[in-house]
Amino acid sequence: MFAQRFSATRRGARLARLLAALQLVEWGHPRGTGDHDAVTLVVAELAANAALHGRVSGRDFALLLAYDACRSLIRIEVSDTHPARPSPVVPTPADDHGRGLVLVDALSTRWGVRDRVGPGKTVWAEYVMATSLDTPADGQAALRAGARRRTTRI
Repeated sequence: MFAQRFSATRRGARLARLLAALQLVEWGHPRGTGDHDAVTLVVAELAANAALHGRVSGRDFALLLAYDACRSLIRIEVSDTHPARPSPVVPTPADDHGRGLVLVDALSTRWGVRDRVGPGKTVWAEYVMATSLDTPADGQAALRAGARRRTTRI
């Protein structure tokens, strides 16, 4: 489990994304894999929403990541102290905002909002990993595949 509080700023949201990406690597999901990228993007969108829309002056937001290896499931929770609940919008092609929850909905298995103890709410998402950590070979194959992709881009 990973739990950390961050300042409700763009810098705090960026740090939440970077530390979540590092935690995924620690759990055996290397950078550049579909699972790593999808979970990192979900964390980035939820953290950005907490910093931009859930910001209350002088209050932080919290990130919790929990990995259930038996179910190959990662649960992402972002809590803030703002009382307003997020609601997805359908952005037009001309809009330069409004796609965060659309991405979260598309990438996660399921997501939602719940009340929390104290003021605010927790926005959560669950993601079922496509790769298993049961065998070390899976992680090594993903690392080799990622290395090949990087090599072909240069």
